[in-house]
Amino acid sequence: MSSDLSPVIAACARWLLTAFPPATGSLSHALAEAQARQAATIAAALRYPTAMDAELLNLVGPGGSDRLDSVTGTGTGTGTDAHPRDTAEYAWRTWVDETVVSWAACLLSDQALAVTATACLAGTRHGVESVGDARRLTIPGPRDHHAAPLLRHPDLLAPIADLHRDALLGLLDAGPATASPEPT
Repeated sequence: MSSDLSPVIAACARWLLTAFPPATGSLSHALAEAQARQAATIAAALRYPTAMDAELLNLVGPGGSDRLDSVTGTGTGTGTDAHPRDTAEYAWRTWVDETVVSWAACLLSDQALAVTATACLAGTRHGVESVGDARRLTIPGPRDHHAAPLLRHPDLLAPIADLHRDALLGLLDAGPATASPEPT
């Protein structure tokens, strides 16, 4: 993966792990982080498929986590809220891209969609090789599910995934098939 997307990938993976914490233990944290990073990497590569897209991202910024925080109920305002804007805790949140997080949530909650999205990386400048071995995301084992029960739970991820699911499905052309009209 190109280093120009690294800050967004890191911030989006961190946001996912903060909002949907892994099971206790170092191994669980490492496995959950690998899954979140793989999902964020694929989502970022699909969201910013060209060098121009990445340059525009670096120019205007990704937008931050405010809406995501409000959907999940975490505070990011000023004053006594959980993450005041003038602290270091808030600084990394400015690199969160709402669409990347939403798409990553879709990939984490739908294995078949993750496989399709990974294959679609061939159409980007990043290529399929950019994510390395995405098996933790595309072929998760029992340890992966145990390590990240909240991060892989479709019902818990739905409010975040639903924010931009239609755009991802349109991009991947993996949306539900429309019924053909009845013959008259």
